[in-house]
Amino acid sequence: MNRVAFCIVLILSPPATAADPKTEARDALWAAVRAGDEKAVAAALDKGADVNAKNEYGVSAVWIACNKGKTEVIEVLLKRGADPNSRDGIWYQTPLSHSIARPDNVKLLVAAGAKDIDASLVTAATRGLSAVAQILLDSGKASQEALDAALLGASESNKGLREALTKAGAKPLPVLPEKDREALKPFVGSYESEHGGVLKLELKDIGLTSASGRTAYRLNDPNTLVPFGGEQTSITFERNVGKVSRVVVRRFTAETIYFPAGSKPAPKAVPAPKDIAVGDVKPANWPQFRGVAASGVADGQNPPLTFDVPEKKNLLWKTSIPGLGHSCPVIWGDRLFLTTAVGGNTDLKTGNYGDPASVKDKADEKVKFQVICLNRLTGEIQWTKTAFEGAPKIKRHLKSSHANCTAATDGTRVVVCFGSEGMYCYDFGGKQLWARDLGTLDSSFALEQQYEWGFAASPILFEDRVILQCDLSRDSFLAAYSLSDGSPLWSTPRDEIPSWSSPTIWKNSKRTEIVTNASQYARGYDPVTGKELWRFAKKSEATVPTPILLGDLAFVTSGNRPIQPIAAIRAGATGDISLKLREESNSHVAWGKLRGGPYMPTPILYGKHLFTCGNSGMVTCYEAATGKELFKERLGGSTYTASPVAADGRIYFVSEEGEVRVVKAAPEFELLAVNKVGEICMSTPAICGGAMYIRTKDSLVAVGRK
Repeated sequence: MNRVAFCIVLILSPPATAADPKTEARDALWAAVRAGDEKAVAAALDKGADVNAKNEYGVSAVWIACNKGKTEVIEVLLKRGADPNSRDGIWYQTPLSHSIARPDNVKLLVAAGAKDIDASLVTAATRGLSAVAQILLDSGKASQEALDAALLGASESNKGLREALTKAGAKPLPVLPEKDREALKPFVGSYESEHGGVLKLELKDIGLTSASGRTAYRLNDPNTLVPFGGEQTSITFERNVGKVSRVVVRRFTAETIYFPAGSKPAPKAVPAPKDIAVGDVKPANWPQFRGVAASGVADGQNPPLTFDVPEKKNLLWKTSIPGLGHSCPVIWGDRLFLTTAVGGNTDLKTGNYGDPASVKDKADEKVKFQVICLNRLTGEIQWTKTAFEGAPKIKRHLKSSHANCTAATDGTRVVVCFGSEGMYCYDFGGKQLWARDLGTLDSSFALEQQYEWGFAASPILFEDRVILQCDLSRDSFLAAYSLSDGSPLWSTPRDEIPSWSSPTIWKNSKRTEIVTNASQYARGYDPVTGKELWRFAKKSEATVPTPILLGDLAFVTSGNRPIQPIAAIRAGATGDISLKLREESNSHVAWGKLRGGPYMPTPILYGKHLFTCGNSGMVTCYEAATGKELFKERLGGSTYTASPVAADGRIYFVSEEGEVRVVKAAPEFELLAVNKVGEICMSTPAICGGAMYIRTKDSLVAVGRK
């Protein structure tokens, strides 16, 4: 290796801030709980760990132990004063609800004073868990309503369970008078959620029931149902001219919106207009994630409206890309850059699901973390460089990869980040200019840090520096590095849990600042010094979307429950600008909402309108200046992870199943085309010079009019 030819900088990540002793004690206790080591649990408690310490989302040691079924550990914790009614703020589960399939653990919790007997009994009966149901019945704490609801939920074939319930006093629900059944008729029907869920209500002699008939509902007020024996759940019907127009299902603080089935069908494309003539398109660079300032907009680049990759319609070229990577294409001139991870486990689980598990690579199997340069016009690979080779330091999520971070370029250099495997800078000829060891960047599931999900924040460039946002399981930070040699310029600690959002440079009328989005706060920073300028509180357990900009407004969004916030921040904000309870704006926040934020795809601004896309393809259009909702329509397709991009009055939405739906960029919904890619698509495309560049699981595809 010729040390004269280039400079390699290998300096560890910025010094960690002093750890909070209480947090360290809690983490030691939780590590022992997860390991199922009751002696280590006792030792941690003896050293002063708080047995009821919680994280930001209400998770406690006994909650974790019950989630994992650690009976001996549960017993130790309860004897040392653990609260058996500790409920988290994400799924609203208690130790008892976590233990519903484990009789021994249920017995311990009931003896310790668990209070959610009613809901647990109904759940146990409905699932046919006779032994657990008997323990709950023996407690003598079940209400009459819960006993009756449990009897309804118990299968007719489970005679032993039904006899036990009857012996405890359970009775069949009474037949409703005809006039009461008549009042329930408007609510009968099937309803579909904006996330694809189905709620079906039927009218029987006892009143409204679920489709299975094993859950019954009673009226709480003229438009609200609550389930018999339910747990702080309600179903509220909103009517328009007597007919149900919308249904709001609430459980604790979470809300899910349903619409009458068929009222919002998957749209059909209108007859496709002819493609705009390409003419002499002057290629515009796409230098980072979602192009300039992460806007995703490339007006004047004229990508095709229609194409079909399997049928080779408007297909310019297709190049196989080795390995697995979700980083997006970046373009400067005729050069296109990608990153990938070659080797290891390449399994990928697509779709909408709640599995938090990590993918396990073989301990002795090496992975090559590579940078690839292609000719934008031909798809020919110009060079491939291996930045790092070795076993991955951190596991990835089932839906993730070891090459998530999109590169950034200034036209002469390209900076790539592989998280724990380091950050690297190359010239356009493929010569490595510098490398930087960032240490281990562990972005794990905030509630269960054993689930490692991988790093995903992409670097961005500002003048002479590289900006990198690192929100981790501990010691999070935002840092600036010299673009010329990778040396540190500043590092600012952040009191954040893991997030997967990339920062944005905001040049507004007041100043230039860095805007970051994360689970605890969205914030603004001075890019020269790293000083925090403002912070906006929000609670969304996992934050992914990048902030987007419209003049003197910066939009921050997130879409994981219990809150899915959207907020428009005004330029010049200072200090804590968080909205107070029931407040929708203040002097620094133009408008804000607690519902409607997207989970995975970054929104897009086009003209005066903000468009968001949920994981299940529900597109919502807002008036950007005021937050007024203009439409909410289903795209079709099942799952969306890639962020939308736009050009020349059209917005392109790429589904995981490999379809690109094109919608008119207007305040009225109009689906213009549905195009086929034919392969799994997880990353956001790039637009340049009359073409769109779409990365699939195994290839890079260029579509454009020939």
